[in-house]
Amino acid sequence: MPNSPQSKMSRQEVIRLERDLAKFANMMDSLVRIPFTKQGVGADAALSTLPVAGDVAGFTLTCYAIYKARQIGVPQHKLNPVIKLAIMDAVVGFIPVAGTIFDVLIRPSKKALDIVHEHIREEYQIQTDHHIVHPFLHEQLEKKQQQSKFWRNPVVAWIWVHIPDLLGILFLAIFAVAIYFGIMWLIVWWTN
Repeated sequence: MPNSPQSKMSRQEVIRLERDLAKFANMMDSLVRIPFTKQGVGADAALSTLPVAGDVAGFTLTCYAIYKARQIGVPQHKLNPVIKLAIMDAVVGFIPVAGTIFDVLIRPSKKALDIVHEHIREEYQIQTDHHIVHPFLHEQLEKKQQQSKFWRNPVVAWIWVHIPDLLGILFLAIFAVAIYFGIMWLIVWWTN
């Protein structure tokens, strides 16, 4: 463990702080997520549609993500690229449309989370990532596991944490079936 004030943090405290950062990063950069991917669109892109005020708010919120990373003990030199990215995001954000597209593509809060995750893997040997992929569900699962043996079952835990992905697959399957029947209906209609 590192010889810093953060080295006194327990594994659970580090996971809790990283999960808090993941909840924030998901809200900012991946609120609406593509199933089984980490790509999405969040509040940062929505805020950037508001001229000036949205970009200032997005920059301020990204600075909060950097603050959380510092709480976990990530050294400044590892965070410098994220700071540069946040500044670039704010500057490009002043350009209509291009700023919103830039927000969707670069996702500075997510970059801060990636740096934090890499740091804690090195410093605290925390190899799992469920607490950052689905942080809200992971937090609820952790509470449920304290109260019931049922929730400690690995299969039940996996299903719970992957509910958004499973619902996404269900939605895509229903959508594909609807398109198929819609095309078939058009073919029948057109041929009659």
